[in-house]
Amino acid sequence: MPLTANDVDRFVASRPRLEAIAYRLLGSATEAEDAVQETFLRWQAADVERIEVPEAWLTKVLTNLCLNQLGSARARRETYVGRWLPEPLLPGDPMLGPADTAEQRESVSYAVLTLMERLSPNERAVYVLREAFDYPHREIAEILDITEAASQQIFHRARKHVADGRTRTEIDEAAARRIVEEFLAAATSGRTEPLVRLLTEDAIAIGDGGGKIPARVKAFEGAVAVATFLRGLFKPAEVKRAMVGGRPEIHITTANGDPAVVAVVDGRVVAVMCLEVTAEGIAACRNQVNPDKLVRASAQWAAGAHGEPLFTAL
Repeated sequence: MPLTANDVDRFVASRPRLEAIAYRLLGSATEAEDAVQETFLRWQAADVERIEVPEAWLTKVLTNLCLNQLGSARARRETYVGRWLPEPLLPGDPMLGPADTAEQRESVSYAVLTLMERLSPNERAVYVLREAFDYPHREIAEILDITEAASQQIFHRARKHVADGRTRTEIDEAAARRIVEEFLAAATSGRTEPLVRLLTEDAIAIGDGGGKIPARVKAFEGAVAVATFLRGLFKPAEVKRAMVGGRPEIHITTANGDPAVVAVVDGRVVAVMCLEVTAEGIAACRNQVNPDKLVRASAQWAAGAHGEPLFTAL
């Protein structure tokens, strides 16, 4: 039977939640949109009148589509050029999903999305559904066709894996801006010492260029190495301007809830650097420069007002 207007409305009402789940599971807004669209096609082909709880049915279909996608994504990432990092989301993007609790904000942070790449598909699904969306283990078990006890065990294992690689300090927007301003002042000073003081001893810097923009495959590790790299990164050069198509305007914002630096050329986002801030200092600088992963960020940027840039790179 064709879908009624009410059936379509039910799906539309569920779409923001489905997109937020899919993004956390896949780390890619583009792939998340594809998974949600495929879920709609399954909904369109189903005997909707016989589905007792549409939200549960949609979540199960979407989650299992994402699990299948994760399997093939892992194979693709083995041949990916350079380091693979998630697609960053800027403030106001509905795909960020709920942010009412610390757990919900944490689950979509850039650092945690990166850490979740270490989890198995089932671990990632249980972690996301429980931590970010507060699904009871009984419902998670039904979605994944596992026992409730298995869901609990998988969750505790996944949570430990994420916690082992993560030390986070929640900061408000004003504090985040101060940290980024201090970071940029140090990075553009031409000296490594101010940057070293802002970084943790074991700080790392990694970038994702997707083979389209140069980005070092091996992470820079240690405060001195990271500071030296950042000093060079922010040093003006004609080749860099040619690479991104002009002189980037540098803005301070957040990405996935983390303090971030955004470089914009003619309204187009050309780089998003997410900073992982801890009580000891900045622990990681994750730089997304793959143009394919910045299309959504550019659209989101164009839709909002951002004020004057902090400075324009020469």
